[in-house]
Amino acid sequence: MRTSAFHLIANTTPDKAFELREIELPKLKSDQVLVEVEAFGLNYADVMARKGLYRDAPPKPCVLGYEVVGRVIETGADDYSNMIGQRVVAFTRFGGYAQHAITQVDALMPVDDEISAGAALALTTQYLTAYYMVYMAAQILPGDRVLVHAAAGGVGTALIQMLKERGAIVYAKCGSDSKKDYVMTQGADFFINYNQNDYIQTLQSQLKGEKLDASMNPVAGATFKKDMQVLKPGGGKMILFGGSDLTNAKWGIFSQLNFVRKMGLITPIVLMMKSQSIIGVNMLRIADNNPKMMKACIHGVRELYEKGVLKPQVGAEFKATELAEAHAFLESGKSVGKVAVILATGN
Repeated sequence: MRTSAFHLIANTTPDKAFELREIELPKLKSDQVLVEVEAFGLNYADVMARKGLYRDAPPKPCVLGYEVVGRVIETGADDYSNMIGQRVVAFTRFGGYAQHAITQVDALMPVDDEISAGAALALTTQYLTAYYMVYMAAQILPGDRVLVHAAAGGVGTALIQMLKERGAIVYAKCGSDSKKDYVMTQGADFFINYNQNDYIQTLQSQLKGEKLDASMNPVAGATFKKDMQVLKPGGGKMILFGGSDLTNAKWGIFSQLNFVRKMGLITPIVLMMKSQSIIGVNMLRIADNNPKMMKACIHGVRELYEKGVLKPQVGAEFKATELAEAHAFLESGKSVGKVAVILATGN
């Protein structure tokens, strides 16, 4: 079967990076389904891939995209034929920027027609990432003090909602006062504008002598060392799930080396003596090597959504012809919640 897909052809500005091409889809494996795509989501990792900074991205020309919402139109085995016609939101290992996408049976979740495409997409990569960090990796407890970087973004929104479900105290870090009302509405207890003051000084003032139980950090770079200064000995956890500080690099390998230098050197013996943890999170690696964990996260997100705990927020929806604008908007740091690209109506 042939389909149309947006191919990343060059590491450049959004308006020159993508080209719509036809491709031949491979035959489905027994544990796969084919989804006719209604909409696909954007994640910051897509921006890094477009800039050539995401090592897991396939060689160009390639099709990006971690999640789609649409209807199952074909299955790889008769055992799953009852899924045909079902509206689903699905995690994809690239290939989501397309009219049709292939995904694993265990990597999708049925969704009602009533939920918007953007909201359904938010429940995939971003809410799965947040669920893994809060419930699996960090195992947040009631009363834990947690710093959330990029708190108004898709993962940040999900983190705030889940952390409040766990009874945590949330310190929301953003780059603009315009996002304060948004993160406080999601449930944040404290707001920090890192462009106004040194965020660590503001955070220390808010902590009133206490330390962080966890930092949810997609920035890395110099923020890593700063966060470690206020991380609690005896169980404090640094959760790293991105390196957006690297997207500002302009000098190639030298900027990358400087990015690593700014993070500093941590030796295992120091972590052991302080009983602190540094946990790296890459949902692609989990999907590839621990499908049982991925399935548990999908089940957990669905359960919390059905209970009304999760309220996915859609920051912007773009048409397929506006993919470049969608990328530029996400990269600008002005977005809140989920950014989605709509191909067709779901009803």
